[in-house]
Amino acid sequence: MDTGTGTGTGTATDTETGGWRLTHDLDDFLTRAGAFLRSRPALHTVPLTVTETLRTRGRSVYGAGAPEFGLLERDGAVRATFFRTPPHWLNLTALTPRDADALAARLAALGHRPPGVNAPCDTAAAFAGAWQRHTGVTATLRRRQRLYRLGTLTAPGPVPPGRPRVAVAADRERLVRWYDEFSESVGQGTAGDSAEWADARIDSGDVIFWETPDGVPVAMAGTGPQVAGQLRVATVYTPSHLRGRGYAGAATTEVSRAALAGGADEVLLFTDLANPTSNSLYQRIGYRPVADFEVYDFTG
Repeated sequence: MDTGTGTGTGTATDTETGGWRLTHDLDDFLTRAGAFLRSRPALHTVPLTVTETLRTRGRSVYGAGAPEFGLLERDGAVRATFFRTPPHWLNLTALTPRDADALAARLAALGHRPPGVNAPCDTAAAFAGAWQRHTGVTATLRRRQRLYRLGTLTAPGPVPPGRPRVAVAADRERLVRWYDEFSESVGQGTAGDSAEWADARIDSGDVIFWETPDGVPVAMAGTGPQVAGQLRVATVYTPSHLRGRGYAGAATTEVSRAALAGGADEVLLFTDLANPTSNSLYQRIGYRPVADFEVYDFTG
């Protein structure tokens, strides 16, 4: 067992068993697994984005618990990774059923108790089944998501009256309120501190409002950090009483345009497959399917 200190992450304890290396040290994790994550930036958009946010904003940005990382090494090469930012779900890159079972057994033996798992569909199902076997908990499918990549950007048309505008400090109260409403609407109640999220978005200038001709914001869309050439659109939100008027499509088009202008090679987003409206909208804008993911909850 080794101990080390990662910049901005505190003291870390590493363990290696069956090819898996577990650590709390973000710097060590990125040194070892960074090239693997960057080799498939679209499929690895979540770990790339989350680790970059942890690196730049500190390890407590997603919650008070120490972030956990793991990587699977064979023949001198990284084959898979995981991370978890308590209290959130375990996030996995693609694993074989055998490797998913081995990881579940290892984490269960160490006393890990994630509330669920988020991963590509086959991996999520394999790990959820393995976790049930090794812990006795119940795994329940919570959500199916589709990852999209932007092809040719196309305004969904007709464009509603109004214009885009970057959110600024004067919009802080609205951003906080809309982020809370967004989190509630997608069942993401522990997504993070809304005031901290709003402050970070204002500082980075990566939330765009669509506002009416008289200057009233009616929808927002934001992006995460650009890492390995990829950038993901997130937190697309329109208050319920303003939906169905094209505002979300207009905001998403403009934030996607800004991402391309900022030099992103790949502009990505996730949708909930239970929402046909958003899936249809993003495809009209020019987004094309890449892969499907599933989220399972663990209870009991």
